[in-house]
Amino acid sequence: MSGSRTTRISPSPSPSPSPSPSSFVEHSTTCGSLLHELQRIWDEIGESDVERDRMLLQLEQECLDVYRRRVESAKKYKTDLRKALAEAEEEVANIASALGEKSSLLKLEKRKGTLKEQLSSIRPILEEFQHKREERMKEFWEIQSQIIQLCSEITGEAVTDKQMDSRDLTTKRLGVIKLDLQGLQREKNLRLKKISSHVKFIYELSDVLSADFSETMNEIHPSFCSSSTGSQLKSISNVTISRLDEAVNALKHEKEQRLRKLQDIGSTLIELWNLLDMSADERKRFDHVTTLISATVNEVTKRGSLAFDIIEQTEVELDKLNILKASKMKELVLEKQKELEEIYKSIHIDVDTQTTRQILATYLESGGADISDLLSNVDDQILRAKELALSRKEILDKVEKWKLASVEESWLDEYEKDQNRYSAGRGVHKNLKRAEKARILVGKLPSLVENLMMKVKAWEEEKGIVFLYDKMPLLDLLQQYTVFRLEREEERKRSRENKRLQDQLATEQETLFGSKPSPMRVQTLKKPLGQSNNSNTMIGTPTGRNVFTPSRQGKDRKVSNKASAVAAAPVNYVALAKDDCVAHNDSAVSSP
Repeated sequence: MSGSRTTRISPSPSPSPSPSPSSFVEHSTTCGSLLHELQRIWDEIGESDVERDRMLLQLEQECLDVYRRRVESAKKYKTDLRKALAEAEEEVANIASALGEKSSLLKLEKRKGTLKEQLSSIRPILEEFQHKREERMKEFWEIQSQIIQLCSEITGEAVTDKQMDSRDLTTKRLGVIKLDLQGLQREKNLRLKKISSHVKFIYELSDVLSADFSETMNEIHPSFCSSSTGSQLKSISNVTISRLDEAVNALKHEKEQRLRKLQDIGSTLIELWNLLDMSADERKRFDHVTTLISATVNEVTKRGSLAFDIIEQTEVELDKLNILKASKMKELVLEKQKELEEIYKSIHIDVDTQTTRQILATYLESGGADISDLLSNVDDQILRAKELALSRKEILDKVEKWKLASVEESWLDEYEKDQNRYSAGRGVHKNLKRAEKARILVGKLPSLVENLMMKVKAWEEEKGIVFLYDKMPLLDLLQQYTVFRLEREEERKRSRENKRLQDQLATEQETLFGSKPSPMRVQTLKKPLGQSNNSNTMIGTPTGRNVFTPSRQGKDRKVSNKASAVAAAPVNYVALAKDDCVAHNDSAVSSP
């Protein structure tokens, strides 16, 4: 029985998972000796066979458990190796996919050997891909950091760091973010150029306006007032550029306002200087102001030319001149009023100058008058008076021609009535030339008067008022002159008819009684030709009794009827008739 027990124990497997043959023999020998030693002990103890079989079965079960644990441990180790190999392969595949190197996966498909050999062969590949990934991620992080910094500078706000997608580390994506970085760098360069231009313009404007450039730039952003350019980056944010734009626009507006104010003050200064007749030395002190009157905004670049101090000094000078002006404004108003009166007088418009001057003096002495408004009002009246004079000029020129022709007409009438106009004497040839010119001028009178009446009517229709000439309607004066001329023409016709009757009667008397020298005629012939003690030599204008002037209305003029001269003939009628005949022939020769 003991031999059977020994046979049952001896083939039991060794607990070692893979023992060598020598160790197995040694181990078997050892197990057998131990079994014999155990049997010997049991014999000495006196163990029963049942108890011995039970303990041997227990010992065999324990050996099986040890082998089973070993197998399970080996299986687990194999599973761990396969898992590690799969994870390595997966990681290599993911890294290769992220790096865009899918062609490298072909190396993994050709691997052969045990699990440990395969794992050993994949580890260098994994380490290589991991190194490439780290290098690529480092490059991505550097570009991404620059992009984040530029975005922060442009927006002026802290930009949160975005989680980088490690699943896409391809060169294509790297090229995309590089393009983004280049675009941001170009944007930064453009902003730096714009900021530089704005800063330069602000400096120039501050120089012209005498403004504090440092304070202005510090209000925009403190980085512009840094002592060293490298100590702090210049802000290029949207807010900074917006503030720069606002500062430039504000300074431009301020420059325009100051220039416009100085131009207005300068123009007023020139007006006051001319009004007050200021000296050249007084004016020279403000040449820097008056030279800006015609300048544009872009032309004003001189340092401090639009400073507050200059404006204040100019305003003080303006106030001083206004005070001086107020003392002379009353005199100026009176001079303007006199100018207005002279204009109305020159165009024959009658105004009540005395009453107007009294009202004006009372208004000025009251102290409550705005002399500037009053002067402006008088200037407006002068302007309207000049416009009225311009509209009346053509008519007044024709009126002067009419008056001159009327005077010459009256002179010619008196001249032709003078029986001694052809007598020898001093100045006779001058009177003959004047008479010749007067006949030409008088011949134009009807058309001149008619044209003048048409002009006056057209003027009155256009203006809607009556054309007055020295308080009288000019149209009425022209109509009165026309009536006067017709009456005088009728008078001339009657005079010629009476003369004709006298000549006819004288001829009949000579036929009946013959001609005898009259004592009166002989006495007349003894006088010097064209000379008498109280005769007119006709050098000057004869005193006309029927001269028409525009100021006369013609109502008081009386036309004498000389038809009664025939009935009042003198005794020696024949002699008188001869003298009258001679006078009539003389007048016929000189008449036009």
